[in-house]
Amino acid sequence: MSNSLLFRQATLPGGEQADVLVRDGLIAEIGTISSEASRVLDAAGLRILPGLVDLHTHLREPGFEASETILTGSQAAAAGGYTTVFPMANTSPVADNASVVELELSRGREAGYVQVQPIGAVTAGLAGTALADLKGMADSRARVRVFSDDGKCVHDPLVMRRALEYVSAFDGVIAQHAQEPRLTEQAQMNEGELASRLGLAGWPAIAEETIIARDVLIAESVGAALHICHLSTAGSVDVVRWAKQRGIRVTAEVTPHHLLLTEDLAESYDARFKVNPPLRTSEDVLAVRRGLADGTIDIVATDHAPHPSESKECEWDVAAFGMVGLESALSIVLLTMVETGELSWVDVERVMSRTPAQIGRLDWQGLSVGAPARLTLVDPGARQVFATEHLAGRSTNSPYLGRVLPGRIVYTAFEGYLTVDDGALVPAETVAGHALDYAMQRGVPRG
Repeated sequence: MSNSLLFRQATLPGGEQADVLVRDGLIAEIGTISSEASRVLDAAGLRILPGLVDLHTHLREPGFEASETILTGSQAAAAGGYTTVFPMANTSPVADNASVVELELSRGREAGYVQVQPIGAVTAGLAGTALADLKGMADSRARVRVFSDDGKCVHDPLVMRRALEYVSAFDGVIAQHAQEPRLTEQAQMNEGELASRLGLAGWPAIAEETIIARDVLIAESVGAALHICHLSTAGSVDVVRWAKQRGIRVTAEVTPHHLLLTEDLAESYDARFKVNPPLRTSEDVLAVRRGLADGTIDIVATDHAPHPSESKECEWDVAAFGMVGLESALSIVLLTMVETGELSWVDVERVMSRTPAQIGRLDWQGLSVGAPARLTLVDPGARQVFATEHLAGRSTNSPYLGRVLPGRIVYTAFEGYLTVDDGALVPAETVAGHALDYAMQRGVPRG
């Protein structure tokens, strides 16, 4: 019975009720279970999902620990039901070599809340000119397969082509931040009548759409895998849909905030709503929802972007871009896509767990006997006013504070041990101890 958890009468993604037994880090049984366990948890009324996977997050370490650390970001992820996160490379030093990505991997393992799977930079120093040490990162202990200069667009088409060609040799993926820099100089919000009225420089939709159109054609020419980060416009959905119909190897993500929020929020000049790409029009929101529902957009990714209060509680034009989103992502998907009937719970499993893991080249086994016990249990009927007490990370720049949101993460399990227990984050020292025990049992390197 040691190291075992039994979730009684959980509801599987397809709607069936079942018991789920976890033993020694693995899913041991699913069904009507008579076996005993060291702890039995009543999961009646709870939806059980494979642990959520975020293909696009910012943990800020090394270099920007005032905003977030790998530990605090991992805690935010667990609080939101995540068991795997892919941190972007715009750290200091930049994650453009094996040393930095291995540091991130090691600190993630030490924290023990989630799998921290680093994303490597495409170009050295994010400068957009020379390629980073892609092979060195791919061959490192971090086994990097996704590369991105997120925060900066790989705007040189020759560099982009060389990167796509290079990573194809080891089944890698280039994840593009689609933003033509010449069209977005000094941009502050979505380009349009509202931006003109507010006196803020506009970020035109075409700046995103032209890069996506260019890059899908480059990807087609070299037969490489391209991923589009934080797609935000109706035109971008159309381009990706066309590319997929043509057979191009392209995938795309949408953020929770682009599924819900619109440019109108900029009228408050509240910099919590300042983000890149910017909040768009209601027509764009409807288009990305339709794109997610029909499979044009493959996944939901948070683009969790923590900032200290002084970077957001200031005038709009000097404020940092970005929002935190790990703790609230599932709630926003429930609100915008499930409660509206556009996605089922099976679809939620697909867009928030299975497909992001597959794009990230992870071995995803889901809810199956023998699979690693990475689980999320959510109460879909719960509703709560989202507040700073629900934020487990270091920063509080959430755009949802004060909103009533559906869903409550009741349990998160990683490698068979709880990281969230009855809605509360398990203390760091307890989780670290479990992680050490698991590493010793499985022979996982700690350093």
